[in-house]
Amino acid sequence: MDFVRTPDHRFDNLPDWPYAPHYTQVRATIDDPTLLRIAHIDEGPRDAKETVLLMHGEPSWSYLYRKMIPVFVAAGHRLIAPDLIGFGRSDKPTQMADYTYERHVEWMSQWLTQHDDLQNMTFFGQDWGGLVGLRIVTAFPDRFSRIVVANTGLPTGDNPPGEAFLKWQRYSQTATKWHIGNMVEAACATKPLDPAVVAAYDAPFPSDEYTAGSRIFPSLVPTSPTDPSGEANRQAWEVLKAWTKPLLTMFSDSDPVTAGGFKPFQKLVPGAQNQPHVTIESAGHFLQEDKGAEIAHLMNEFMAR
Repeated sequence: MDFVRTPDHRFDNLPDWPYAPHYTQVRATIDDPTLLRIAHIDEGPRDAKETVLLMHGEPSWSYLYRKMIPVFVAAGHRLIAPDLIGFGRSDKPTQMADYTYERHVEWMSQWLTQHDDLQNMTFFGQDWGGLVGLRIVTAFPDRFSRIVVANTGLPTGDNPPGEAFLKWQRYSQTATKWHIGNMVEAACATKPLDPAVVAAYDAPFPSDEYTAGSRIFPSLVPTSPTDPSGEANRQAWEVLKAWTKPLLTMFSDSDPVTAGGFKPFQKLVPGAQNQPHVTIESAGHFLQEDKGAEIAHLMNEFMAR
């Protein structure tokens, strides 16, 4: 498997991003011994009572959590934020065919099993951070004490997606220009973003050679009952339907792609009953960019509760 690695200097002097990366190597596939590097940040005390795992989606990277990290650390929590393969400081296979939903799950499963100290975690996932992350949570439920889902889902393909998503899916496969920073900005309620922030979202992607993962992701979402990941997601839902530990939904009020996506979680997950579910107001798809500090404070209250 051919891959590229974003030069370190691309991450120099990014606004509000002083964090040093930690790296873990994972095998590319069962049949391919190529080692791919996953980057994550690890902030706060290593012996903290609470550990928060933040997983980003597409086409962003862990920079999306820069407004939340200081709030968690100030509360005494340990904070872990990985970059998915194809994003951030993690390695980036160059062919879209190298990326599948199941490979993302396998890569992050390999990553987690190499970190035995990550226990008693509160999971937060948005966009593909939820699609991949919820598979990790349901595969390793003993590692997690709580779940927070935000503008995400766990689709099986049994219910057709909305037109807003289908439009985005079509665009991702046909667009001739792929300006990631501008796409993040367009999906926020806060406009305009500081140009330096837009540039920070572009930083992992010096050229189109680095963008295969971000381009293919929309087409990997299960949209029909026969999708290759549909059955695996149905099995993950069976775990969630028996999940009695707390689950909180935090969906924004201005995201047409995931509007109403909180309903299955609130209806089907036992641990979601009688929780202080919240709608994040004046926030778009990337609610972490729009209301990151507010979300982190609410999560701190959730963990304390």
